[in-house]
Amino acid sequence: MFEIERKKEFFVGIDSDGCTFDTMELKHKECFIPNTIKYYGLQAISKYAREAAEFVNLYSKSRGINRFPALTETLQWLQKRPEVKSRGFEITIPSSLETWINEESKLGNPALQKLLETSDDPDLQLALAWSLKVNETVAEMVSNVPPFPLVRESLEKLYTQADMLVCSATPNEALKAEWSEHGIDKYVVEICGQESGSKKETLANASKYEAHKSLMIGDAPGDFKAAVANHCLFYPINPGEEDASWERFHEESIDRFFEGTFAGEYQQMLLDEFDKYLPDLPPWPIDA
Repeated sequence: MFEIERKKEFFVGIDSDGCTFDTMELKHKECFIPNTIKYYGLQAISKYAREAAEFVNLYSKSRGINRFPALTETLQWLQKRPEVKSRGFEITIPSSLETWINEESKLGNPALQKLLETSDDPDLQLALAWSLKVNETVAEMVSNVPPFPLVRESLEKLYTQADMLVCSATPNEALKAEWSEHGIDKYVVEICGQESGSKKETLANASKYEAHKSLMIGDAPGDFKAAVANHCLFYPINPGEEDASWERFHEESIDRFFEGTFAGEYQQMLLDEFDKYLPDLPPWPIDA
């Protein structure tokens, strides 16, 4: 885990995909999902596989979780889909992959590659091949996607008083490419992706700052949970309303954070609003 050296009064963690950059839809619809269908042999139920993966990764309270648990959750929803069952299609969730997900805190390709040095488990080999291909597709597909409006201006404003870390479940290499491409990496102390540990682990750096002087900016419930676990304030970037969220943050919320009036009623108002954007259950029928 990266350990920050405190230099300023405040601390801010910032998520990347879907929060800083409008890349969530592009990455999942054009990079992740086609490879999931291909590598896991879901061609016969591709329509339902796509809907399940989009629900997990984009349109539910699971939005933004690490790719490996997102993969198994997608398969779980497919198991419960009546249309999948009626086609006689059997969905198997690899138990070895589930075990690794539950035991490993750094859920990334390096950790999986290290495990496979001493294991020839075919399901883990498949998961790694899928993940590597996803990274390759992302590198080919994702470029020229600028930050949301007012992100740069917000970072400039925060930079005067806050030490900042990118806190993301995206691989480090992709994060560094995207942040440097648009010249906003200069505002952060470090870029911490999946290889650096979980968001909860990265946000442990907040312990070096006083109460109510640490903030996480994110677009998913998992970001909020990581913030709560580390006694951080949380500013939500509402899915589908990202421009308006960043405008409010730049014009109003940063000042409240620095002035000490963010915690309490103001944050609760933001959280109540955020909770309405993403459902727990999918819009299609599910079997028990």
